[in-house]
Amino acid sequence: MPGKRVSRGVTHRPDRPDRPDGLDVEAVLDELYVTPPSDFVGRREVWAAAARTVGRGDDARVIRGARRPTLAAWAANLLLRSRPDESRHFLELGESLREAYRTLDPDGLKQLSDQRRRVVGALSREAAGLARAAGQPLSGAVLQEVESTLRAVLADADAARRWSGGRLETALAPPSAFSSSAEPVAAAPAKGRRRGPAAEPPTASTRGREGRDELAGRRRERHLRLERERRLAEAREAAEAAERRLGERRAEADDADASLRGARDHRDRARREMSTAERQLRKAREALEHAQAEIGRAEEHAGRAEADLDRAEREQRQAEERGRTAAAALTEAEREARDAARALRGLTRSHGD
Repeated sequence: MPGKRVSRGVTHRPDRPDRPDGLDVEAVLDELYVTPPSDFVGRREVWAAAARTVGRGDDARVIRGARRPTLAAWAANLLLRSRPDESRHFLELGESLREAYRTLDPDGLKQLSDQRRRVVGALSREAAGLARAAGQPLSGAVLQEVESTLRAVLADADAARRWSGGRLETALAPPSAFSSSAEPVAAAPAKGRRRGPAAEPPTASTRGREGRDELAGRRRERHLRLERERRLAEAREAAEAAERRLGERRAEADDADASLRGARDHRDRARREMSTAERQLRKAREALEHAQAEIGRAEEHAGRAEADLDRAEREQRQAEERGRTAAAALTEAEREARDAARALRGLTRSHGD
């Protein structure tokens, strides 16, 4: 799987070695160099301490001597361990390119150079995908260092050997020209026809032509194999991209479903609130109608009370008028009574005399 660390013989968890006495130092180193650089030092110290605990001081020193790789070197190591078939074919492509440069085969150079550009690009994208899956996305500058390392592997036999070990510490730089350190690969002898006693031995030109034909055949086979590998890498990359897009679409669908559920819940709450409001409105209308009836009755009672008040006021005014008339009559009667009393007293005194 992309991003999965590949180790040879390491059966323990590097953060918790259950059997430190049974660890394989070479396997531990393989494991360390595909460990993300941010975790490298911590894991290295755990393994070194485990080796010291069981008295394996030499192994502990070897483990402690491992240097943390740069991000680009780690990505190149991860590519080698995680994609062994593609990496093997890539190394074979480098051998073919260097051989073509040594033999100055123009057709082979053009064909293999085209492959070089395509394969370097495909493997660089593969390394970026593996790093991203391992939680260490590569920046543009780091990805350029990965591409530089892969071009160095194709151009230089020593760089190819270093990368094939899976323990790069820094990115590699391609040489200005293809390496010629490796010896030319001798062409395998061609299988000639059975010669009778009178048959002449093949001439040097015939042997050279047959050797070139066999070399061209091997190149074609490698080309076809590498082309298939490139297409497989591109198909895998396209599948991973499609899977990522599918995951994004599924996440969007989940978000849409959650939004739909939220909208439905909101709608249901709104409906419940509307039903409650309608019941409250009906009660309010009923209360209003009852209040309006009470108001009508109160207004009718007030009207009657007002009429009674008017009558009472009229009666009061009439009573007051009668009171005033009676008071005047009383005053007049009192005056007449006083006049009559004075007249009586006058008459009484007259008769007495």
